[in-house]
Amino acid sequence: MERLQKVLARGGLGSRREIETWIKAGRIRINGTSAQLGDKVSMTDRITIDGRPISPKRLQFSPSSQVILYHKPTGEICSRKDPQGRPTVFQSLPRPQQGRWISIGRLDINTSGLLLFTTEGEIAHCLMHPSAQIEREYAVRVLGTVQESALQRLQAGVQLEDGLARFEHILDAGGEGANHWYHVKLREGRKREIRRLWESQGAQVSRLIRIRFGPIRLPPRLRAGRWHFLESSELKALLEVAGIAHQPVTKLQPIVGRRVRS
Repeated sequence: MERLQKVLARGGLGSRREIETWIKAGRIRINGTSAQLGDKVSMTDRITIDGRPISPKRLQFSPSSQVILYHKPTGEICSRKDPQGRPTVFQSLPRPQQGRWISIGRLDINTSGLLLFTTEGEIAHCLMHPSAQIEREYAVRVLGTVQESALQRLQAGVQLEDGLARFEHILDAGGEGANHWYHVKLREGRKREIRRLWESQGAQVSRLIRIRFGPIRLPPRLRAGRWHFLESSELKALLEVAGIAHQPVTKLQPIVGRRVRS
């Protein structure tokens, strides 16, 4: 038997954190009884969410688990719906074979670049958990001149309002005029952390692109707004850094594509 939130997350119904809020709200029942945090279930248990039964087949670990790489453009948000009517990343993704896409982390509206999605909540949970310490790399365009002493402080550690933060590494990537490019690496993803770190040194970020998440790099020829499914070797490398056993990927969909909005 396994914990309820783990089983439902594996079925692509939501992240563990989301499902825990559903349990607290009384939306989930096991064999007709309101679920509680800590409950464990098996494939013989009848689970309902808001009165809708969940098929046991959906909750089994699928050998065709999908992970998709999306090149997010600026101007899209990472929520499923937006009251302001702004475009979301989910509108650009292909239809999954089963379940729904779960974002592995987020990028803010003004940040572009590599964003990963999976249909397996367990994969998303392991890759997003702080204990995984997965390295992220970003290309950053900074307006103005940054002194060497400021770069040293950014790597030594800067006290932000939500705690100490630092870059693991900063590489000068060149540039001309008022703008200069750097590649920075860090192992966490706090809200606007990269922008806040540079701002702490009086520098303004004019462009921010995520170019790597763990072993997965943004393909140079993958244009903004397009996606592709990870190859089996890429998925294996990604899951290894999070300590997840690799499952083979069944290629039942196009490898590269762009969802056309209606």
